[in-house]
Amino acid sequence: MKFTGMKFTCTKFTNMTFTHMKFTDTACNDKKISIPLWFAFFLLIFTSVNAAEVKVAVAGNFAQPMKDIAAEFEKDTGHRLNLSQGATGKFYAQITNGAPFEVFLSADDETPARLIKEGKAVSGSQFTYAIGRLVLWSPDDKLVDQGGAVLKSDKFKFLSIANAKLAPYGRAAVQTMQKLGVLSSIEPRVVQGESITQAHQFVTTGNAQLGFVALSQVWDSGKIKSGSAWLVPEAMHEQLKQDIVLLNPGKESQAASALIDYLKSDKSKKIIERYGYRIP
Repeated sequence: MKFTGMKFTCTKFTNMTFTHMKFTDTACNDKKISIPLWFAFFLLIFTSVNAAEVKVAVAGNFAQPMKDIAAEFEKDTGHRLNLSQGATGKFYAQITNGAPFEVFLSADDETPARLIKEGKAVSGSQFTYAIGRLVLWSPDDKLVDQGGAVLKSDKFKFLSIANAKLAPYGRAAVQTMQKLGVLSSIEPRVVQGESITQAHQFVTTGNAQLGFVALSQVWDSGKIKSGSAWLVPEAMHEQLKQDIVLLNPGKESQAASALIDYLKSDKSKKIIERYGYRIP
C-alpha cells in the first residue's frame, strides 16, 4: 500500500534522542504498521499536547462531587483540574484580590453575579449547577429528631455551623434557628467553622455533638450514611441555589470553557444527584 501526495514521519527513541524517517507503507525499523494504529498514535499525541490544567475554586459542600466529576472530565477530555475548596465568601475575597482561579463553583447565586457585575467574571457564563439541602446531623443515631426539637433541649453541649458571614450554608442554618425561635437561647452553644467543611469536621471529631451541614456530606446511595438527621425543609431558609461562573483568568482557556459545558452534561448531573443535590 502506498499513499501518493502524502508523507508520514515516524519518530523513534534512541538513548532518549529523537530520530526521524519518512515512510510510505512501512514504519520504524521497516516493520509493517497499520493505518489505524498510526491514527491512534496521532490522536494520543494530539490530546497530550492540547491537554491543559484548570484552576478551580469549589465551595466546600461540593468538594467530593467535584472530585468525582474531575476524574471523569480528565478521562473524557484529557484536561486536568486543580481543585481548591473553601468558603464562598473567602473565595470571593481572594478572587477580587487577584487570585488566578479560572472557574468558580459557588454555594450561592449571588456571589457569581456580583463578580460579573464587578468585572471579575465573564458575562453570560453563570448558571445553576445544583440546588443544595441543609441537614441537622449527629453521629449519634438517637440524638436528632424529625423536626429539630433537639435544639430546644439540653441533650447536647455544642452545635456546629458554618460561618454565616462567609458560607451560604451557615446563613441558612441561622435562618432555620430563627424560624424555630431558638437562635438567642442556643447561641452560647454554637461553634462556627470557617466553611461547611470545617463545620462538618467539628461534628465528626466530637467537638460538637450535632451540626447544620450539607446533605452531600452525610448522604450516600439514597440515604444518610450514619447517625441521625433532620432534613431541613427548604421553606425554613433561603434556597441554596449554587451557581458556576467563568472567571476572567479563564476566559481565553478552551479547557475552562469545556469544564463549564461539562457541568451541564448528563454524566455530571448523575454524579451531582447521587450526592443528594437537586438539578434545576
